[in-house]
Amino acid sequence: MIAFAAGRLSRRGRRWLAELGLVALGFVLLLWSTAPIYNLFLIALDPEEGEVEFTGNIYPPEPSLEAFETVFTQDDRYLADFWLQFGNSAFIGVATTLLTLLIASLASFAAGRIWRGRNALLSNTALLTYAIPAAFLVIPFYRAIYAYGLTNSHWAVIAAHVTFALPFALLLLRHYGGLMPLELDDAARIDGATHWQVYARVYLPLMKPALAVIAIYALLVAWNDYLYQVVLLTSQSKMTVAMMQGHLFEDPDAAWNAMMAAALIYSVPPVAVFFLLRRYMMSGIGLGGAVA
Repeated sequence: MIAFAAGRLSRRGRRWLAELGLVALGFVLLLWSTAPIYNLFLIALDPEEGEVEFTGNIYPPEPSLEAFETVFTQDDRYLADFWLQFGNSAFIGVATTLLTLLIASLASFAAGRIWRGRNALLSNTALLTYAIPAAFLVIPFYRAIYAYGLTNSHWAVIAAHVTFALPFALLLLRHYGGLMPLELDDAARIDGATHWQVYARVYLPLMKPALAVIAIYALLVAWNDYLYQVVLLTSQSKMTVAMMQGHLFEDPDAAWNAMMAAALIYSVPPVAVFFLLRRYMMSGIGLGGAVA
């Protein structure tokens, strides 16, 4: 009896140590992932153009919001067209998100609900896109865009982003759509619904969690891209915020506090979209993991 009790206490102790270790690991990972974001705030709040980063202080002695004012008034040589660049980024992000949702939902509906049994081939073939690094596809993609006369166009960048967002979107819709009984479509068609009505009134409402995950993913693909934007966009009027931030590394005398403030402002839209869609996203991610 004593041995049994000792063994039980030992198991509890090991479980407690395991949980403590997981908490400690999670805390370390949290610090590791949030440290760069904290540095953004640290430099943005420094009135001395980000010099606090190199002084060893963990907080600006005299925090100031002057850098954010500089961004809003565009009172810097790099920020002279900030809001135009922000609008370009927003257009590319929104267009990429909407086109990815439209194309992926139509393709998955056609393959899984009309031509039943073919969506596995569709999604698995699309995943081959991820077998080649995106950087290797820049030159062939540029040649294709040049052939179609879309050089220095936002639509060229949007086409690239949609191309790289679609495989994940099709894979997720394949898994999520497999949980929807086909009898729902058959019942709607018996009542006289057309394919478009089934798609709009049955399929899309039930796919909201998966579509929310795809929306934030497609937005982040476009929002965080630099390579395809800098290759495909050449004029000043087409420049995005990501391109502007990339030019900073060519100038050692840049106003780093204003640039970090601009980066923080630039990060607000995807964070806001995430919080708007988080309820659908969490249910969609949980369901996708269960299906997989």
